[in-house]
Amino acid sequence: MSSDFGKMIRVSLFGESHSAAIGAVISGVPAGEYIDIEAVDAFMARRAPGQGAHTTSRREADRPVILSGIADSVTTGTPIAAMIENGDARPSDYVRFSDTPRPSHADYPALMKYGAAHDIRGGGHFSGRLTAPLCFAGAVCKQILARRGITVGAHIASVGAVRDEPFDPVGISAETLSALSEKSFTVLSGKAGERMLEEIRLAKEDGDSVGGVIECAALGLPPGVGEPIFDGVENRLAAALFGIPAVKGVEFGAGFKAAAMRGSEHNDGYVCDGGTVRARTNNGGGIAGGLTTGMPVIFRAAFKPTPSIAREQRTVNLREKKNAALIIGGRHDPCVVPRAVPCVEAAAAIVLLDLILEHHSSCKCESRVE
Repeated sequence: MSSDFGKMIRVSLFGESHSAAIGAVISGVPAGEYIDIEAVDAFMARRAPGQGAHTTSRREADRPVILSGIADSVTTGTPIAAMIENGDARPSDYVRFSDTPRPSHADYPALMKYGAAHDIRGGGHFSGRLTAPLCFAGAVCKQILARRGITVGAHIASVGAVRDEPFDPVGISAETLSALSEKSFTVLSGKAGERMLEEIRLAKEDGDSVGGVIECAALGLPPGVGEPIFDGVENRLAAALFGIPAVKGVEFGAGFKAAAMRGSEHNDGYVCDGGTVRARTNNGGGIAGGLTTGMPVIFRAAFKPTPSIAREQRTVNLREKKNAALIIGGRHDPCVVPRAVPCVEAAAAIVLLDLILEHHSSCKCESRVE
């Protein structure tokens, strides 16, 4: 099973939803980097369960125990290992799913791959619970990026049919991204946030769930970061983002809207602004040819509705080899999107730090613009 990614920065996730603990090992972090542990805890708290009626009632402190790689809040240059205990697990809620797999979960394909050895409790290693150590790794990388002038932030772009204001693709500021991280419900428009919460409430009352989209931006990246052809910025970000359970789509800049545009409308023309080259528009999402252009990197990740719902669903009884009905109990988010915002930021921060370190180690050229 491969649950690690990265090149210069390599992150490996371990554990299961209902195992004793989950965690992460981060290799390649430079020595001497100060890590604000309180800021890490605050970042983790944004993802933690039990935050209100719109999230699961499972309660986990999600306080990482740092085992190695950080001493007196400073990275040592050796692998950083962190463990997060699972304190509120209820494995009995999941025993029956080994015979009746839940629709749109990994239950059935995982049982076919690993057989009876698969830990089905809470989805096992396929659970969204594994985004907690992802967020720890991302919190560390995000701080290191910030000291290099790179800011990463995200907001809830939509829940169901309710949409927030979009990021300004050419005028977004670091202050806007920082302010979003302080909000309990991460939206630009408070009124849109209220309508989103109502959308989630109605879905929950119906015994159902709802999906949505998260929009993320990264500021301060120099032009030329990335590698052709299969190691472009889009490639690397998409690979990490699809590691977040429930992500079913990723688009950059104008994304799928570009298919309905003409080249004259979509092309991002360049202009000199006080000696600095920038683009007038940002339909490419700050990326061209897999390389950063110096513009804000902007992308969106689409999340499916939570598959665990209170309504009766159709499945099969694997032992009896016949069709069956299933009602899923337990504790589940009616919408994963609000808690997934820091997960998207974390995945982006890990990939971007990896790319920046790789860029600095390989780039030998000076700018050709005088």
